[in-house]
Amino acid sequence: MRVFLLLPEIENEKKGDKNMNFNKFTIKAQEAIQEAVNLANSNGQQVIEPIHLMGGVLKSGEQILSFLLQKTGASIKKIEQETNAAMRNLPKVSGGEPYLSRATNQVLTKAEEIAQKNGDEFVSIEPLLMALLAEKNTAADILKNNGVSMSELEKAVNELRKGEKVTS
Repeated sequence: MRVFLLLPEIENEKKGDKNMNFNKFTIKAQEAIQEAVNLANSNGQQVIEPIHLMGGVLKSGEQILSFLLQKTGASIKKIEQETNAAMRNLPKVSGGEPYLSRATNQVLTKAEEIAQKNGDEFVSIEPLLMALLAEKNTAADILKNNGVSMSELEKAVNELRKGEKVTS
């Protein structure tokens, strides 16, 4: 069974924050978020944590991540294995609607900030990965333990994009 979370807008938990507009995410980034929901559901988990988002990014952005992680010297296979193991270890619940944890909201907000800082009109897979690495969470620990640093990831993103901005 696949659960589909409607993505147009989700309230941030912090007071005063405006709604997150998922229309400002590329199709691939939206697919990664949807895959995170599906991964949580298939693991019997209600709360969508950053590690689920990491799993979604790995699955939806496979070609991009393959390039980026290879450039940083990390093993995508090892990161996938550790991500899957971390997801399996999260508490299981039955019933209830899936929802984004506070940490996942922070990652998505950080991804928007990174995209804006880079002059992108939309949030793509790269800012999602950078935000996962930048925030304190299990996904960041897995990336760091596998040799991914922000400086190396930024260099790899710049090499991938060759100065191009995400405008659609």
